[in-house]
Amino acid sequence: MNIAEDLYPSRGGRSAEMTTRLDPVVWADPQTEPPLPRALIEQYERDGFLVLPNLFSAEEVSALQQELERLRNDAWTARRQEVITERGSNAVRSIFRVHKLSRVFGRLARDERLAGVARYLLADDVYLHQTRLNYKPGFRGKEFYWHSDFETWHVEDGMPRPRALSMSIALTDNTPHNGPLLVMPGSHKYYVICEGETPADNYQQSLQQQETGVPNDELLTRLAGNGLVDTAGPAGSVLIFDCNLMHGSNSNITPLPRSNAFFVYNAVSNRVGRPYCPQPPRPEFIATREDFEPLQIERFSAEQFRP
Repeated sequence: MNIAEDLYPSRGGRSAEMTTRLDPVVWADPQTEPPLPRALIEQYERDGFLVLPNLFSAEEVSALQQELERLRNDAWTARRQEVITERGSNAVRSIFRVHKLSRVFGRLARDERLAGVARYLLADDVYLHQTRLNYKPGFRGKEFYWHSDFETWHVEDGMPRPRALSMSIALTDNTPHNGPLLVMPGSHKYYVICEGETPADNYQQSLQQQETGVPNDELLTRLAGNGLVDTAGPAGSVLIFDCNLMHGSNSNITPLPRSNAFFVYNAVSNRVGRPYCPQPPRPEFIATREDFEPLQIERFSAEQFRP
């Protein structure tokens, strides 16, 4: 168990409860010039997410799609622990630690259009807590149930505070019908204490179907009071969302695949410690702990995204 003060306790025999967030959403000094229009920064602080349409060009998306398919079809990759398949099939659900497996996605994660915004919002140097490709193939792509990432990263990884955010880069069109991420605006300002204990090796189950660290129906209903928003956008769009935002996605029963790159930026000052549960840390490919490296942020061209 983490010996540091636990500001966001959850599980461990506690009753389900919704508490007010203790920390800022935007950590930047208001006097610092933002890399996005200030109205968008204010929207992010209020709602907990932003969709930036067409941030990457068609040429860049084409190059990234080539690498996306190479990794999925690469037999060497398929044998690695970083590859998670759909329950009941061999279809690839996620590939983790892609910034290490792929030079292309390593560059994308360091691109200033992404990492530069993360550094501003978190007001610190940043590193990659987790990276993955999420594949949601047509007809058979399964759902991701409602959850707050921070609850899991705090309890199971030892992330002290919600000073982290995620960016999901659409590598195929995300439509309202093919299982885009659904979010609850404003839910990031509350922390949901979840019931139950943390099972041993919970990540093996949760990466296919999350059952631990899931809020109960009553609290989810309250959090949905501001409505539900689908974050659909064309390929090349980017969704930025706070680590504590309640989100999930439906199954994809359409013929249209939905594939995204997913990068988690954590503040260097918020580096993970010991988990806040009586289980050992999750593997390095899920949560960066030992291979810690603050990002060297650059601007890359479409040519540099080619495999």
